[in-house]
Amino acid sequence: MNTLLSKALPAERKNWFWLVVLAVIALWPWFSGVFVLHLAILTCLNILIVNGLSIIGRCGQRSFGHAAFAAIGAYASVLLATLAGWNILLAGLTGMLLSAIVSFMLGWVILRLKGVYFVLVTFSFGELTRLALLDWSELTGGANGIANIAPAAIMGFVFDTRPRFYGLALAVALLSIWLMKKLFSSHFGHAIDAVSDNPALAESTGLSVHKIQLVAFVLGSSLAALGGVLLARYIGYISPESFNTSASIAFITMFVIGGQRSIWGPLVGAVVLTPLPELFRGAVQTQNIFYGVALILILRFMPGGLVSLMTWLKGFRKAKQ
Repeated sequence: MNTLLSKALPAERKNWFWLVVLAVIALWPWFSGVFVLHLAILTCLNILIVNGLSIIGRCGQRSFGHAAFAAIGAYASVLLATLAGWNILLAGLTGMLLSAIVSFMLGWVILRLKGVYFVLVTFSFGELTRLALLDWSELTGGANGIANIAPAAIMGFVFDTRPRFYGLALAVALLSIWLMKKLFSSHFGHAIDAVSDNPALAESTGLSVHKIQLVAFVLGSSLAALGGVLLARYIGYISPESFNTSASIAFITMFVIGGQRSIWGPLVGAVVLTPLPELFRGAVQTQNIFYGVALILILRFMPGGLVSLMTWLKGFRKAKQ
């Protein structure tokens, strides 16, 4: 009995230690100036969007058009609020619903494709969405985009400052991580992993691979749409170039570098890679080179992503003992 307690207490203390560390990191931006607060908000929004990509990725698919669904959510919510006079919350939910409908129709057709074929089709969809937003200039503003977007407001509380918006973005990011934890510990989450590991075996046990992938695709795209809705309200400006191929590649890079099979992967990937555009400002090609090199190194030497470092360190400690 005493032995069991002695083993349980250190583990519990470690959990509390990491919770305290995460709480300190989450609270730090509020006391670190405008620039850090800005990066923290973008990081939270990226966590949300990459969590959506993670749901799709855990089904064994890699979407290179993920930014398109963020664009659909952003543009739909802004246009409904400005042109139709809808309140911001209802417009945002409708933008997510529209993205879910589009992803359902697209996914029903393309989710039977595998590997590079799926990647090419999602890449093409992303480019088609961007070009459509450029050409439909009477409604979307074309290359000029839409400016002076009103800040988010919920029940009369307006998130019109960075400290306020960071509270909203942090809450949504943490909620998405909690939902991911619940999802992948549920029967449906186990079904997603089974489909990813061996689709033929999953199908033989009675699981509908196509339906599971379709639901995952819709859920992941809806999270991307929510990220787009919040991004539009934070920046106050959107254009087709806000959701181009480079954005989709950045999301994929965060997903892979963070860890493809862990619920903490999107968080780690977003925290590590979101500040990079600011560090490489004025040298975009250098940023793209870094992304490419980082992807190659992670896939070659650390396929589990940066989160797998913890497992490696634990194994190293045990080996030394």
